[in-house]
Amino acid sequence: MRWFKGVFLAIVLIVVLLLGILFAVNNQQPLPLDLIWVELPPASLSLWLLVALASGVILGMLAMTGMYLRLRTLLTRAQRHNQQQRKELDRLRTQEFKEST
Repeated sequence: MRWFKGVFLAIVLIVVLLLGILFAVNNQQPLPLDLIWVELPPASLSLWLLVALASGVILGMLAMTGMYLRLRTLLTRAQRHNQQQRKELDRLRTQEFKEST
């Protein structure tokens, strides 16, 4: 089943890649991008879309960084607490064993 998932993922990746190449080849005409406050120089539509995708990915990663760091800190704290609890449990088990003998 694992190999099927890998093959399926590879096929989907190849199809998306081919569609992206086809889109880039068919949209070569220069197109100026007019933002509200500035007009950017003409470039191909595929370039503008790739720039938008890259900037969206970067902004999304920056937005998630705070949550990731907070969760990572909570995980480290929980692991430390878990280790302390295990030590305490082991100490109590050996103490109980010594008292029973």
